[in-house]
Amino acid sequence: MLLSILYIIGITAEAMTGALSAGKKQMDWFGVMLVASATAIGGGTVRDILLGHYPLGWVENPHFLMITCIAGVITTWIGPWVARNHRFFVWLDSLGLIVFSIIGCKVALDMGLHPLICLVSAIVTGVFGGLLRDLMCRQTPMVLHKELYASISLFSAALYLGLLHFNVDELIATVATLVVGFSLRMAAVKFGWSLPTFHFEADPSETVSEHK
Repeated sequence: MLLSILYIIGITAEAMTGALSAGKKQMDWFGVMLVASATAIGGGTVRDILLGHYPLGWVENPHFLMITCIAGVITTWIGPWVARNHRFFVWLDSLGLIVFSIIGCKVALDMGLHPLICLVSAIVTGVFGGLLRDLMCRQTPMVLHKELYASISLFSAALYLGLLHFNVDELIATVATLVVGFSLRMAAVKFGWSLPTFHFEADPSETVSEHK
């Protein structure tokens, strides 16, 4: 029940941020709803396809798709308010990241898959919605070069799996993962924590020779 409520809050917030990105690209209402839905439920869709987990989450629960589309349309009316309350939506996005990661982990666990696949499932569920949004809006995926994001998803899923491995009650494991994961994500945002980046510039002479 707790995860279900938080999931609905999460996909609503994600859909609204996705709609803002669509608005910056001056998309029509269909484009707005498409980007909003891809942002909110795209990660779970990619996960289910990769794992062969059918029916897809939004196919089994069409109201999830309705929520994301409605949230996208509403954002076209209250876009300035959403933009002004950016910090609030960062909180919701951070909470949604942890919720999506736990759900992705649970789906793979319930399928009896290897713990490593559970971690991959968590990351895909947590971050691929944002990747799809950025690709559809033709911008560099933020999850690959901003504050800790995908790594927070990985850590949260690992923590959740570890607690379950030591026979911690599932509700306690869920709450503990939510608190720790959310705290880490907000700390990363506040202090600008990020992974080391790889910067490479090709030698101009090598570039010229490659085209000969």
